[in-house]
Amino acid sequence: MNASLLCLALSASYAGMLALCLGTERHWKQLAAAAPPSLRAWCRPLGVLLLLLALLLSLQIWPASMALVGWLGMLSLCGLVLLLLLPYAPRLALGLPLLGVLLAPVFMSE
Repeated sequence: MNASLLCLALSASYAGMLALCLGTERHWKQLAAAAPPSLRAWCRPLGVLLLLLALLLSLQIWPASMALVGWLGMLSLCGLVLLLLLPYAPRLALGLPLLGVLLAPVFMSE
C-alpha cells in the first residue's frame, strides 16, 4: 500500500467533509466569519469534488471492490474527527487538511 497516497486520500476526504460542513450557515459563521460570504457558495461543489478525488485516490491504492469500502471508511473516520473537533478546537479543524498534505512527501520516501 502506498502510504503517501493514503495520506492524500485521507486529507482529501477530510477537506471534502470540511467543505461540505462550511457550506452550512451555522458552521460558516463559526469557522469562516472573516472570509467573504461569496465563497460559501463554492464550498459544497468543492466538497463534492474533493470527495470524488478521495475516491480516485483510493482506487489507486486498492482494487475497485476494496476501494469503495476503504473510501466509505475514510469518510466515516474523517466525519467523526470533524464532529469531535468542531466544538472543542475549531481552528485546528480548519488547519488539519494542510497537515496531511505536508506529511504526504514524508511517506513518499518509504
